[in-house]
Amino acid sequence: MLCGLVFAATAAAAGGAIRVLIVDGQNNHAWRETTPALRAILEESGRFTVEVATAPPKGADMSAFQPDFASYDVVVSNYNGDPWPEATRAAFERFVRSGGGFVVYHAADNAFPEWKEYNEMIGLGGWGGRNEEHGPRIYWDRDHIEFDFSPGRAGHHGRRHPFLVVARKPKHPIMKGLPRAWMHASDELYDSLRGPARNLEVLATAYSAPNTGGTGRDEPVLMTIRYGKGRVFHTTLGHDVGATRCVGFITTFLRGTEWAATGKVRIRVPRDFPATMRTSVRGK
Repeated sequence: MLCGLVFAATAAAAGGAIRVLIVDGQNNHAWRETTPALRAILEESGRFTVEVATAPPKGADMSAFQPDFASYDVVVSNYNGDPWPEATRAAFERFVRSGGGFVVYHAADNAFPEWKEYNEMIGLGGWGGRNEEHGPRIYWDRDHIEFDFSPGRAGHHGRRHPFLVVARKPKHPIMKGLPRAWMHASDELYDSLRGPARNLEVLATAYSAPNTGGTGRDEPVLMTIRYGKGRVFHTTLGHDVGATRCVGFITTFLRGTEWAATGKVRIRVPRDFPATMRTSVRGK
């Protein structure tokens, strides 16, 4: 399996099609709608080929759910549900640790609160009973990450609304060439996320305004995490199909997926990228 993973990563880095596996099947969000949207975004870019692995329904026997992760360059998780079988968890850990890419999409950071290595991979998570035992809350304060170790539950968002995304690491390959700030279309703005936060880099934040039910803090919305040799891109954006139509989401999702797979970014910033005072949405 590792030989296949090395070959796939080499081919993708050389400019060939990046092989993506989207994992779904259970989620407290509308995965039957968002998976086709994510797949279309990836395939229409011309940079990716995409397959989908759908887990059994909630409460069903999961023992046969064993995707061949090593056949892909990057796995995109649109999953938040029952624990995977032990063998599947071990295979996924090996995949990422050995250099496979991983993209954490929105509610995938709610998944698997008791899976220690998964929490290491995603850096930060919410809900599912997460609390101070899972790690500190993380937010941005002036020019650095602040670690809040006080007790409390993890995971919250206020009312859905458009919000300004601010780049914090503009030189990172995912962020290079993007505006320093842009208006994201109406979406959930996650806050109070907690986790190990090891090898985590916050790429962009958004202000969680109290008048929308938020924390009054700059919360991380785009992140990267290193796990072994693997690269992880974590986006809290994209609650539903409407939110995934934001050109800011589309662009960062594409560039984040490419970076997770190859360590580089070739996908260009489109001309219709949103501005500081203007959202940009494709389709209806």
